[in-house]
Amino acid sequence: MFDKIVEIVSAFGYIGVFLLMLLENIFPPIPSELIMPLAGFVAARGDLDFILVILAGTAGSVAGALPWYYAGAKLGKDRMKRLAERWGHWLTLSPEDVDKASDWFDRHGKAAVFFGRLIPAVRTLISVPAGIAGMSMTLFLIYSTLGSLIWTALLALAGFLLESQYQRVAQYLDPVSTGVVVLMLAYYLYRLIRQRTARHS
Repeated sequence: MFDKIVEIVSAFGYIGVFLLMLLENIFPPIPSELIMPLAGFVAARGDLDFILVILAGTAGSVAGALPWYYAGAKLGKDRMKRLAERWGHWLTLSPEDVDKASDWFDRHGKAAVFFGRLIPAVRTLISVPAGIAGMSMTLFLIYSTLGSLIWTALLALAGFLLESQYQRVAQYLDPVSTGVVVLMLAYYLYRLIRQRTARHS
């Protein structure tokens, strides 16, 4: 799995990194913790430029946050929760998730967008309450970009530094990367089934 993902990133380059990070924000089960370190690893091998990998990952992350921001701004909290209740199971999004993100935003204000982008459990949905609260697009983009830049840079750096130890760690990372994908898929299916069951109970 490790080698296959590296091959995919190498083949599609910066566009692939951008699209994977965009999907990671729209579709939460896709983990950036797997995408960016492997992109950094590919950069360390010389196939991609390290700085451009970070910029592509950051751009994809911010672009993926915009649909959630607009959904919050256009729908409002109540309609967003109703939408989550009806269709959110496909994204493993529940009304409670909307409430949690809104509470985080209420506690920390606009800075929640910056800090939220650094926290895996919050980073995707923090855009929703920002849109609901009417946070200006300029501030949203600034905070989202800064937070996403730090997050993607740290993950890519981890993969970049890993390159020199490839032979030593590949035997460990291959089953780990496979396990991460399997676990994320299993978690997605679990939440999907649980939410669909709750809707029909």
